[in-house]
Amino acid sequence: MKIALIVNPLIPVPPEQYGGIERVVYVLIRELIKMGHDVRLYANPASQPGCKLIGYRESENYGLKDFVKINLLTSSLLFKNFDVVHTFGRMSNIASLMPFKQPKVVSYQLPPTILQVKKAVKIAAKNSLYFTACSNFIAGQINHIGHVTTIYNSVDMDDYHFNAEVDADAPLVFLGRIQQEKGTAIAIEIALKTNKKLIIAGNVPNEQIHQQYFNEQVKPFIEQDQIKYIGPVNNSQKNELLRNASALLMPVTWDEPFGIVMAEALACGTPVIGFNRGAVPEVVTNGSTGFVCSNINEMVEAVNNIHALSRSKCREAAEEKFSSIVMAKQYEQLYKKIESRAKNQESGKNNAY
Repeated sequence: MKIALIVNPLIPVPPEQYGGIERVVYVLIRELIKMGHDVRLYANPASQPGCKLIGYRESENYGLKDFVKINLLTSSLLFKNFDVVHTFGRMSNIASLMPFKQPKVVSYQLPPTILQVKKAVKIAAKNSLYFTACSNFIAGQINHIGHVTTIYNSVDMDDYHFNAEVDADAPLVFLGRIQQEKGTAIAIEIALKTNKKLIIAGNVPNEQIHQQYFNEQVKPFIEQDQIKYIGPVNNSQKNELLRNASALLMPVTWDEPFGIVMAEALACGTPVIGFNRGAVPEVVTNGSTGFVCSNINEMVEAVNNIHALSRSKCREAAEEKFSSIVMAKQYEQLYKKIESRAKNQESGKNNAY
């Protein structure tokens, strides 16, 4: 199949540090090529995806000029015989394709704007527009509007090295953006209440609200030996950090759409302890690959019971549900289904004459 993938051009594919969806798209491209498909990527010009790249940019503050410029670019896909056009970026960037029969897939990694989805379904050619969601939590928000399939994000299992056993004093880890909805301060509270070491890794966003959160609720504690902040980490550093951790903490205070760091931890054999928000209970099997908690007291208890969990089961779950091969096969199956439906629809139209 000839497949066009589109990603917002903010950072390259693959990313050096933060960039969950860019990393997912990178491993998807690699697996699709192994399957024999012809893949083109529309993304940041600095990307090195391992397939043909069509680089494009957008303004820091996305506006009408960006919309027009990008749609002029993507409208050319109508004349390049792609079997499917799949965007992981803004749906508005393929607005020009909506009225045409060109098969289109829009992947949601965040909660969708329902009004936008309804408008797209209304203007799209019949049976030409399909959606994927990174979790059932996200899919459930639009499955009454259009065709939606849940396909979990993935990690490259070769990038994350299984560790069957860690030291008794192995630290807890918090890995992600340092901001309130990610629960960094709660992770610190859990570490202090359980007398466990905690390593915090991730970037502090530039916005004042996040800088203030870091300065007031995180920074005062990292001056102690028990709590360490090591800043952003690359793939190799992330692997070492996760595989040597006793558990990954996910004390999120928002509805996490997927949380790829949880899959990365499981791939290392490291259990996940998180709040019951969004997709956390889809990624974590309570009592097997981690603990799904309702409050801080439950999370403290979960940390004290890490020893009851099997690190082998964590790795097995990651391989079965979140490997790049599994994800790519699911996308391939969807693409073939869409391609077949489009051909049958065209054949039926021709037979009508």
